[in-house]
Amino acid sequence: MYLYNLTLQRSTAITHAVHGNFSGTKSQEIMVSRGKSLELLRPDPNTGKVHTLMSMEVFGIIRSLMAFRLTGGTKDYIVVGSDSGRIVILEYNPAKNALEKVHQETYGKSGCRRIVPGQYLAVDPKGRAVMIGAIEKQKLVYILNRDAQAHLTISSPLEAHKSNTFVYHIVGVDVGFENPMFACLEIDYEEADSDPTGEAAQKTQQTLTFYELDLGLNHVVRKYSEPLEEHANFLITVPGGNDGPSGVLICSENYLTYKNFGDQHDIRCPIPRRRNDLDDPERGMIFVCSATHKTKTMFFFLAQTEQGDIFKITLETDEDVVTEIKLKYFDTVPVASAMCVLKTGFLFVASEFGNHYLYQIAHLGDDDDEPEFSSAMPLEEGDTFFFAPRALRNLVLVDEMEALSPILACQVADLANEDTSQLYMLCGRGPRSSLRVLRHGLEVSEMAVSELPGNPNAVWTVKKRFDEEFDAYIIVSFVNATLVLSIGETVEEVTDSGFLGTTPTLSCSALGDDALVQVYPDGIRHIRADKRVNEWKAPGKRTIQKCAVNQRQVVIALTGGEIVYFEMDATGQLNEYTERKEMPADIVCMALASVPQGELRSRFLAVGLADNTVRIISLDPSDCLSPLSMQALPASAESLCIVEMGGQEANDEGNITSASRMFLNIGLHNGVLLRTVLDYATGDLADTRTRYLGSRPVKLFRVKMQGNEAVLAISSRTWLSYYYQNRFHLTPLSYEMLEFASGFSSEQCPEGIVAISTNTLRILALEKLGAIFNQISFPLEYTPRRFVIHPESNHLVIIETDHNAYTEDTKKQRRIQMAQEMQEAAGEEEQELAKEMAEAFLNEDLPESSFGAPKAGPGMWASALRIMDAVQGTTYQMLRLEQNEAAMCVALLRFNNQPDGSQFVVIGIAKDFQLNPKIVGGGFLYTYKVNLDCTEGRILVGVGKMLRLYDLGKKKLLRKCENKHIPNMIVNIQSIGHRIYVSDVQESVYSVRYKRSENQLIIFADDTYPRWVTCTAVLDYDTVAIADKFGNIAVTRLAPSVSDEVEDDPTGNKALWDRGLLSGASQKSDVICNFHIGEVITSLQKTTLIPGGSEALMYATLSGTIGVLVPFTSHEDHDFFQHLEMHMRSEYPPICGRDHLSYRSYYFPVKNVIDGDLCEQYNSIDLGKQKQIAEELDRVPSEVSKKLEDIRTRYAF
Repeated sequence: MYLYNLTLQRSTAITHAVHGNFSGTKSQEIMVSRGKSLELLRPDPNTGKVHTLMSMEVFGIIRSLMAFRLTGGTKDYIVVGSDSGRIVILEYNPAKNALEKVHQETYGKSGCRRIVPGQYLAVDPKGRAVMIGAIEKQKLVYILNRDAQAHLTISSPLEAHKSNTFVYHIVGVDVGFENPMFACLEIDYEEADSDPTGEAAQKTQQTLTFYELDLGLNHVVRKYSEPLEEHANFLITVPGGNDGPSGVLICSENYLTYKNFGDQHDIRCPIPRRRNDLDDPERGMIFVCSATHKTKTMFFFLAQTEQGDIFKITLETDEDVVTEIKLKYFDTVPVASAMCVLKTGFLFVASEFGNHYLYQIAHLGDDDDEPEFSSAMPLEEGDTFFFAPRALRNLVLVDEMEALSPILACQVADLANEDTSQLYMLCGRGPRSSLRVLRHGLEVSEMAVSELPGNPNAVWTVKKRFDEEFDAYIIVSFVNATLVLSIGETVEEVTDSGFLGTTPTLSCSALGDDALVQVYPDGIRHIRADKRVNEWKAPGKRTIQKCAVNQRQVVIALTGGEIVYFEMDATGQLNEYTERKEMPADIVCMALASVPQGELRSRFLAVGLADNTVRIISLDPSDCLSPLSMQALPASAESLCIVEMGGQEANDEGNITSASRMFLNIGLHNGVLLRTVLDYATGDLADTRTRYLGSRPVKLFRVKMQGNEAVLAISSRTWLSYYYQNRFHLTPLSYEMLEFASGFSSEQCPEGIVAISTNTLRILALEKLGAIFNQISFPLEYTPRRFVIHPESNHLVIIETDHNAYTEDTKKQRRIQMAQEMQEAAGEEEQELAKEMAEAFLNEDLPESSFGAPKAGPGMWASALRIMDAVQGTTYQMLRLEQNEAAMCVALLRFNNQPDGSQFVVIGIAKDFQLNPKIVGGGFLYTYKVNLDCTEGRILVGVGKMLRLYDLGKKKLLRKCENKHIPNMIVNIQSIGHRIYVSDVQESVYSVRYKRSENQLIIFADDTYPRWVTCTAVLDYDTVAIADKFGNIAVTRLAPSVSDEVEDDPTGNKALWDRGLLSGASQKSDVICNFHIGEVITSLQKTTLIPGGSEALMYATLSGTIGVLVPFTSHEDHDFFQHLEMHMRSEYPPICGRDHLSYRSYYFPVKNVIDGDLCEQYNSIDLGKQKQIAEELDRVPSEVSKKLEDIRTRYAF
């Protein structure tokens, strides 16, 4: 078995985010790391929408990310610390829309190791040096500079190692243009290591250490070190030089401290807490991330606590000596892994879990009534300030970026009966979790829908002048009339446009600079800007059947297959060409390309004939109307569309040259779309790509998307074919069926589509180009764990469980108890006030989805069981479990001994479950009968490390038999036929057989490798796919010689099964595939993703990636892709310096799996390399990209 790995949806979690001017212009961009890929985002300063400029796989783990700028430079570079053992400096090239490697310096071994640097990065604020540090011992400093040609240079590394030291965080200290300085949070474990009693470990203090890079002597010295009172978790650089007092802010548990050299004494301020918080009062409070904003005159910090509250921190100074720290509650947003304050006034929040947000900073919170806390306020040691959280006041949400991470469970099914499968996912954590339904398609925003006085058959938009930005008229054609609507603030009917209203229209267009043309069955109407009208009437009894128009040309086909050609002359007059052209068969469709810039005409006319051919006819004056080429079609053509698509290429000097090509799109009567390359010079047709779109004939329309031409194809579904981020996309729209469409541009909707559907006119906009899925989200209450689909009703049964949480009942009790305490604590005079405060406290209702749920403490669990309709999102029933009952697993089944065939939901519960060390106060199986007319047999349960079989008795479940030979803990059970595949938490999968005659569960085979299993999928009777928590997927198969007919023990005392064989089974499974995905895989399923497609193995990961492993069906294909992968590895190595082969073989050597993500980068490398690789494979580049497209569309999207 040979597999090919394809990523359908890249990871959506963000681990690091930095902002800067990466493209060298004034615009602010955000570079985010998604674990193993880099993505560049640009928030549009006018609309606030975040656009993705580019995304790039690095085939390595990104451990740290920083932006820096050389002194006096205008462009930011990106420095990346990864698991490659190399420091890499990248530059964004806007012309090629790609990241380019400027420097790559090797300093250590690959892999995430304790003493190999890469975990921490710190940059000198003036961009003169960068420090890269390991978790333990090693720190290296590189000096950055420019050479005579103004190119970035990097020095050899200078060591700042200190053995027996752990590092928590490193920052560059802003010292102006003094010697660069770095501050480290360190702890020395030498004493603790040699002390067996463990006392030294308790006493060891963290230290704040400053390292100075002496530029004169070219080495690093450990300048100064001092112990800290509290345990700190991260540092914030304070602006220095001419901008501020320099130094660092230390964020530690419950306190914020400012430290600097010289006369400065420490300034300490407690972290404020929420008033009347339900959290455990003993629990410390820490800041988890921060963002700095600096202008020429002021600076402030935004720091976020682990509850999501953001504080604005400012420093009061007296001649560069800090006198006090001021904190002010700013707003509450979801807990972030990174925050960026942009110069354009936006705050970007990369959430730890769930969607990411872009906020506009509307106010800086200076002049509101929110209390300001200061380090100068007197407080007892251990006391703190209190504040009341509230809804957003200073921030305004402007954009939300949907993120699936974390995906906890996923199933593919067609519950909505749409012919194509949907993906049902449990995502998120705690009160922000959701059930998401993903459909393949682009999200459509409906701008306007209006009814028309009948069923129209076509619609167009035209501009009055060619240089106008927006369209002026919408023309709607009916069976016997034409309606003209003008576009303004509103859309209304006009009668003085010059269009003939008493006839249906075949086509219309803007002609020349300021004229319009209307083609109708009896003739052509040319409307000048001053409303003068020229008419050309069709001769005799013949009418115009088909036509094609663009800005300067009109071509019509008369009855009987005769072509008449008109071209506009210099005076703006339409002139008929002297000859007419007879075609050998009836003409069924025609198309012209747009007139290229700077030219007088489009050179080619495409004509589809009834004899199932398409012909290209020249319109060049030298050989006008002479045939150039022809292509036979499998069915008759319905419509044609010529577009220019493809990206811009930068040549060696960095100038942009257009690498776009002409494509002839042919929509066939049988629902197939063909895309063929049309040669600019000769008019030859070559390299045809085919895709089935739907059951109805395909109509094609040219529209504009992001300033480039794209094709809208309408069949039983509507599809958009467009070029985006260096590749072609053909994606359906998630919208109802359309009949006719045209591009649309107005002030409110600069790039839209106007379409007709039955008797309505619709204006649509597509915003999220490049997306594979669009999603609907339904909120849940706790973190969802697993779900099963009830087959008859298509409802989902979901279990939700949260650790460190209260149930609703416990929360109510806690609130009432705290309200009573408030009243009891108040004195006589304050009773009234206390009563009011208690009532306000009981009535306040802060949504937990934005303010977080109270943390109850370890060992506290809250769970619920929910029955839900996944299509509408309605919850039919919700069963809340008692406090500290944790629902762990769920199954839906029928018991053999129940005659009426009723179905039961069984959920497994752990009571008083403690995670570390693992202690369980008891386990239950709750069985619920499903009250609907709704897997035969009994239920298998993994209890700790015992495998048990239960049956349903009169009042409870009865244990029938058990097996005690699974070594650690059962995490997953799958059955097929008589075989059972049982997954152990760290010892891979065991194959078990149930022998009914002896009522025994017997292990007959196991795996030879340890695997920390997260999920499994049975592929066939002998084969199982296994995913583990380190991000590997393996496929194991039982050899044909393995027998599950385990014979009786000849000694008769059954001791053999109790003994096991050298702690293992006598038969072993073979590993047939191994592959490292690089993210924790939470779901595996064998499924078909497209109607009529082949089966593939779909996986979903914790970071929000969705991918498939597809099997090769021929040796020839496998051979081709194996060679392509080999050439790509050598010609286009990963950008962060990790070796691709060793990355995919992180834990087990990669076996029989080809990485499609690497192969697909073929389309984005430069054309010379593409040619060279294709020649090595005995192909041409277009054949290679066709192969890549084919394997993707055969199995997925």
